[in-house]
Amino acid sequence: MPRFSPDTLTEVGVSLFTACGCSAEDAHTVTEHLVESSLFGHDSHGTLRFYEYVEQIRDGIFAPQGTPKVVQERGVTAVIDGGGTMGQIGGRFAVEVAAAKARELGVASIGLRNCAHLGRIGAYPLALARQGLVGLAFVNAGRLGRQIAPYGGLDGKLSTNPVAFAAPRSGHDPILVDMTTSVVAEGKVRVYSNRGDHLPEGWIIDRDGEPSTDPADYLGEDGGAILPLGGVVAYKGYCLSMIVEIFGGIFSGQGTAAGDRIMQSNGLLLTAYDPSFFAVYSDYQREMEGLVAHVLSSRVDPRIGEIKLPGEPEFRSERERRAQGIPIDDTTWARICERARELGLNPEPWIQAAI
Repeated sequence: MPRFSPDTLTEVGVSLFTACGCSAEDAHTVTEHLVESSLFGHDSHGTLRFYEYVEQIRDGIFAPQGTPKVVQERGVTAVIDGGGTMGQIGGRFAVEVAAAKARELGVASIGLRNCAHLGRIGAYPLALARQGLVGLAFVNAGRLGRQIAPYGGLDGKLSTNPVAFAAPRSGHDPILVDMTTSVVAEGKVRVYSNRGDHLPEGWIIDRDGEPSTDPADYLGEDGGAILPLGGVVAYKGYCLSMIVEIFGGIFSGQGTAAGDRIMQSNGLLLTAYDPSFFAVYSDYQREMEGLVAHVLSSRVDPRIGEIKLPGEPEFRSERERRAQGIPIDDTTWARICERARELGLNPEPWIQAAI
């Protein structure tokens, strides 16, 4: 499995997306999001998407030169139409609008619709946290979400419906929560499939409702479903998924999983909070660090070995992969090179740059 530096993968992504018609600025925005996702260990929302996004542009699913704009606005709220743009471009614009309103008014809640796959949802609250704000995101898959079985059901009826949250800390990485309300994101099943690996137990059921570890039992024609988060308490994950479907789908105007299946757009509701509006900022910092110290003061379960703060696995992965390179499985890399050649690009210099 080859490894590549973040700089090499940035060159790969920018080359691919500009060749597809994106502006240089937009190509950098999308690529930096995807490379950071792989640095964070989320290859399902990172390099895997290089070739998928190229295919989606080729198939006309979204517009590489689309432009997001505010179509409705009142007080702390706004709704953005993405103009069919790449998801990261719409997401970046939503962050900008949310941050400006939150600084002025203390809080802002922004809906985003009509753009492509938003990628790693934690990126958007994290972008707010890096500006000293707290971010909360709910995202559904619009009319496309049919991957997750409801609790007690056998058929995929809901999206993976992620929830993401980030809060700033002084002198430390932010608290970061980025989680699906399903056991796993769909992209991670594709990662296992590309690697030729079996899935962990408890991720999927086949079309007959039987537990399976074969990715083909989900990805194949008439495949099964991914299970809701929670194992024996999966009813709770299913309930969270319904909350996200309503906030992300209805409030954004993108729509819910009900209705005719349409291959377009996530729905996003992004809320930003200015901590200094709700408390003296020094009090916020003191309470935050007090909470962290309190949690970390617990005795450690020797079966687990340590207590990790929310987001700590991602930030550790980022530092490790930045130093050692980002691994890409052979199937994913072959598909990236194939798409590059179709676009008239020569991937040989990238291949030679493998670590």
